Amino acid sequence: MKINWGTGIVLAFIGFISFIMYFIITMNVSDKYDHDLVTEDYYKDELAYQNNIDKLNNAKVLEENITYKITKEGILIHFPESFDPKKITGNVFLYRPSNKHLDFDTAISLSKSNLLIPDIRLVDGRWNIKIDWQYNGKSYLFNESINY
Repeated sequence: MKINWGTGIVLAFIGFISFIMYFIITMNVSDKYDHDLVTEDYYKDELAYQNNIDKLNNAKVLEENITYKITKEGILIHFPESFDPKKITGNVFLYRPSNKHLDFDTAISLSKSNLLIPDIRLVDGRWNIKIDWQYNGKSYLFNESINY
């Protein structure tokens, strides 16, 4: 059987369209390819972006900024020693890019300059940590990507 140019082009188009349709249907139906947004209120968070930039700039001018250390008990967050720990308020948000069900938020309540995020709440892998904190009415922000 001999196939002419016209038939070959039509068969190529049908094959290409079939491949694209298979790819689209697979991506939309399969849970394996389900990707979530970073936050549910993405547009609302974008409006507050300049506020976050101001908080980051406030943190940059500190003599001593937040540091963290990964220990066998979990993540130990050190706040500046020069600040009174009882006056530090805010929250710590840990975001897991691969699974939004592991994300959690913890309020900052200190008696010393350290805060421990327990190991039982953490799974090995990549985490984004965001510490939004206030001291004497001034807001600060600490963002970091860590591998636990």
